[in-house]
Parts: sequence; structure tokens; C-alpha cells
Amino acid sequence: MTTTPLCPGFTPHRVATPDGQHIHALLGGSGPPLLLLHGHPQTSAIWHKVAPALAQHFTLVLADLRGYGDSAKPLGSPAPGNGDAEHALYSKRTMAADMLAVMQHLGHTRFAVLAHDRGARVAHRLAADHPDAVVRLVLLDIAPTLAMYEQTSDAFARAYWHWFFLIQPAPLPERLIEADPAAYIRDVMGRRSAGLAPFDARALAEYARCLALPGTAHGICEDYRAAAGIDLVHDRADRDAGRHLAMPVLALWGEQGVVHQCFKPLAEWQRVARDVRGHALPCGHYIAEEAPDALLTAALPFLLEATP
Repeated sequence: MTTTPLCPGFTPHRVATPDGQHIHALLGGSGPPLLLLHGHPQTSAIWHKVAPALAQHFTLVLADLRGYGDSAKPLGSPAPGNGDAEHALYSKRTMAADMLAVMQHLGHTRFAVLAHDRGARVAHRLAADHPDAVVRLVLLDIAPTLAMYEQTSDAFARAYWHWFFLIQPAPLPERLIEADPAAYIRDVMGRRSAGLAPFDARALAEYARCLALPGTAHGICEDYRAAAGIDLVHDRADRDAGRHLAMPVLALWGEQGVVHQCFKPLAEWQRVARDVRGHALPCGHYIAEEAPDALLTAALPFLLEATP
């Protein structure tokens, strides 16, 4: 287990999950608990520009999602001796249960969540399945998964090509990623609106290190395969039952990003949650690294509303 130099003063924890896997998390700061979840193809290191300011107000838990970073990477696709055809080991329901276990292990039964990209999809399911645990939710640069798939357009498919590449049957996408993990990081992240300029070289090195770990390529593919299958089943069940998130939700997205260009994120979140506010920020997809000050300005007052 390693600690990233990007977050000095944070202590590492290895927490067991309900199904016998483990999650790597960094703990720091003081105050009410705040869980931070990263996106693809990154790790909890994405928060290094905002963690110092947040740690002045909150006890922070920076977790690596299952399949990413230094967390467990179980075999999830159909293989000899493993019949997980639904990719349930990487469903957002399972990944949300991971994070609930982490927070409970650390002594937090109720907490806020700040999450980006894939982590925000896990956060959505965490809030839906465990509404008594999540007191407040900040979601960065996503619309609900079901809305994005149902409204897929030519422009979206071209921009988010990786959504459709990663869900191809194993081992094709895994093999291509594993051939040059650092190039995958550069190509996926560098083709966004801001290029690679916003990223600390140490952060890029950490993302590349973790993507090169055995099992990571498979884990991230399983994340997306689950999102295109079993996660949609769960989301449709919520919609059909008329279930809505009850806790306050803040949706933020980059005005230079694909979500802003192809969807109406605030309207889509208002379809699945009762108390939603939000707006675009002056950046692209990687909000915490491209526009950390703007993120703090928008998110801190909302998160502090829940504190005594």
C-alpha cells in the first residue's frame, strides 16, 4: 500500500468490503465526514488541489474505487470458474456497498459525498440505496447514466468513444490498454478540452502507475460493462418505482465539456432527485484539477450547510 506525495499528511487505510475484497483510502482533516470519489482513468489523487482546503472543514476520506488505484481488482467477466455474465462484481450497487463499508469502518454512519465522473455514478447509487447514510451529494460533470445512454447521439458517441470501447467483450480492450497504459492515460485525458496542461506531472505518473497494475485494465472495463448492463436495470427499477433522491444534491459540470454540450444535466438530475441545484463551471471535464478554486467556491458553501 502506498501514499501519494500529492496528499501529504493523509494516512492510508485498507478496508475490507462485504464480499471479501478491499478498498484503499486516504484519511485526513477534521470535522464532519466527507467521502471523495474519483473518476476514470484516475485515482483518489485527483483531489490533491482541493484536499488541503476541504481538510480545514471536513474529515476527508479519499477512496480508490474497486478496480482502480490501489483497491482490489477482482476478476469480473465470464471466465473459467467465474460466471459473472452481468458484471455484478462491478455494478454501482456493489461499488456503493464498498464505500458504505469504508465509511462505517472509519466510524461514519452519516456523511456527505463529493464525487467526479465514475465516482459520481457510484455516489448516485450509494445515495439511492442508502439514503439514511448520505446527507448531501455533490456530483461533478455527469448526467444520470440512464439518461446518457438513452439520449446517446452521434456527437456524444464520438466524444465518449471509450464508453463503447471499454464494454467490448474481454480480453480485447484489456489487451489494448495493457499494451501501453501511459499512452492510454495521455490519449483519454489529453484529448479533452484542456489537454494535459492542467495536470500535475506527479498526478499523471500516479494514474499511469495504477493503470499498469495487474488487473486494473480489466477492472475499469468491468466498471463500464456493468454500467451498460446491470446498472441500467437498477436505474430503470428506480424510475419505474418513482424513487427519487431525497437529500440535497449539487450538480456541477464543465461548460467546455461533453456533458454540457450533449445533455441538460441540471434538468436530468431534477428528474431523479427532489432537491437539486447546480450550474456550469468555467472548465472542461476534470473539474477538480482544471478549476479547483471554482469548485471550492461552488461546493464548500453547499457542503457547509449540513454542518453545525
